[in-house]
Amino acid sequence: MAIFTAGIDVELREVSLKKKPQHMLDVSRKGTVPVLCDGTTVIDESLDIMLWALAINDPDQWVSRYSEAEKANAIQLIDESDNDFKRWLDKYKYADRHPEHEPEYYRHKCTNFLAKLDNSLQKQPHLITSAITLADIAIFPFVRQFSKVDRDWFDLCDFKALRIWLDTLLELPVFKRVMANHVKTHE
Repeated sequence: MAIFTAGIDVELREVSLKKKPQHMLDVSRKGTVPVLCDGTTVIDESLDIMLWALAINDPDQWVSRYSEAEKANAIQLIDESDNDFKRWLDKYKYADRHPEHEPEYYRHKCTNFLAKLDNSLQKQPHLITSAITLADIAIFPFVRQFSKVDRDWFDLCDFKALRIWLDTLLELPVFKRVMANHVKTHE
């Protein structure tokens, strides 16, 4: 979404993590996705790719609207999402691969972070400011993934502000456009 919003043309390549292409491994030793290769520049972290794109063009002010303190808070929240929350989310999504606990245990571990988001969203419509910013765009795909594991549970949970926020972001034209482009490219 950041690359699209910045108006940067890129070539998307679907990668099977079971059979990683040699070119990907040549440019990124980590062998993980995403990887952005722009001539001599290689960026292999989602947040860094987003920041790279928005440094080129930030028409919706997803980064440029932040004060320094807000940007630091956003980066910290994104880091928490990308690490601790994502680790529990993966176990919740693939609980059958992690039989040491029931899925509800992993869901409960996820809810610690979700409660933090919901608390913030009770004060304003978006995570860091009253407008959509980098933090919203970086974190919402993971909340979306969480909601899809057990949508009935999610729809009935106490996180009303979080559900409203998620539904709002799912209706963003940029999200619909990016998802439509991705599906069309890989059908």
